[in-house]
This record gives sequence, structure tokens and C-alpha cells, in this order.
Amino acid sequence: MASTSAIGKSVTHEFDAKRKPRIVIGACGSVAAMKFGLVLRAFMEWAEVHAIVTKPSCHFISEASIPKGVIVFSDEHEWQAWKQLGDTAAHIKLANWADILLIAPLSAHTLAKIGGGLCDNLLTSIVRSWNYKKPMFVAPSMNDAMWRNPLTEKHLKRINELGITLIPPHESSDGEYTNTGSMADPSKIYSTVRVFYDYNILKKKPGVVYC
Repeated sequence: MASTSAIGKSVTHEFDAKRKPRIVIGACGSVAAMKFGLVLRAFMEWAEVHAIVTKPSCHFISEASIPKGVIVFSDEHEWQAWKQLGDTAAHIKLANWADILLIAPLSAHTLAKIGGGLCDNLLTSIVRSWNYKKPMFVAPSMNDAMWRNPLTEKHLKRINELGITLIPPHESSDGEYTNTGSMADPSKIYSTVRVFYDYNILKKKPGVVYC
């Protein structure tokens, strides 16, 4: 784990093509969190990676699976560096530091919280304070009954309205979504983020400055 002092010293909204992209990757409490280390590893060569683990996700994530070089934050870090008025909470520092936010896996519970605007932990507080001129991606993982529930459709529409990009779960050969643990493969998650970022940020908006 890390302290908030580990967050990059250069906190800026300005994109600099000369450095690696900065990505914050969060994990929610889903069985697919067992693949979280693989998700992190997929981005290591391309980007500077910080990770957020929610309390439920820790049930599925082993510390040994986290690649070296990834700085990991949890809810305990939210107010760790806050001593007095004027100090900045961790969710603000991380939201400002990152060029990209990715939640993989995204649980039904956290999807509902984002759709309703709730921010009761470090990860959802970052989402609530996120600058939506910067890209955010989510890769859901839930059982088939939850995925097909009308509330899920409602919440997915809501996050789409915010500009959050969905990386959908696996589909089987007959077009049906699989059951528990259906998060997209880490390689698919990486390629989706990379293609979107390279096309929309590097090619279309070189030197973009986020306001």
C-alpha cells in the first residue's frame, strides 16, 4: 500500500505527450477482481499506473498479484494526509493526477452508486470529482441475472450520459452473456483504452489542456 505522498508531485490538468499517460485503475468487489493484477500488468509498459482497491475487492485480490511499480491506495488513504483546512484529500489528488480512470471490474453495486451519484469510498469519490473531459472506462462483472436486470440498463444509460465508456462483458457464441466473472479479458480492456486514447487524445487533440 501507499501514502498520499506517493501521488505524483506534478498534479496538472495539462496533457503532455512527452510523458507516459497516467491511469488510475480501480477494482470493485467481484470475483473478477481475481484478475485485477492482470489488468494492472496490461497497462504497465504503456502508462504510469496507480491502483484503487475497495474493501470488498480485497477479498479476491492477493497482494502478491500486484505488479511491482504499481502504487495501491485504499479507503484508509482518503484522509491520511489531511491535517487542516486547505489540505487536499486523496480523491482530489488522484482525480487531478490521472489522465484516465478505469474501473475493472465494476460491480453491480458500484455501478448503482455511480448512477445515483453516491460517493462513500475513495473510488466513488474520485468518480464524483472526475473531470469528464478526460476519459473514464468501466468493465462490468456481475452474474447474468444482475446484468439483465432493468436497473442495470437504467444505470448504464446514466453513466453513458456522463460520457463514461463501457467495455462490455464477454458474449458466448449464441450471443448470451456469460455468468459470474464475465468481465472482458485484460487484453481487451487494454486495447479498448489504448485505441480510444491514442485516437481521441493524441491524434485529434494534440497538446490538449483540460479546463
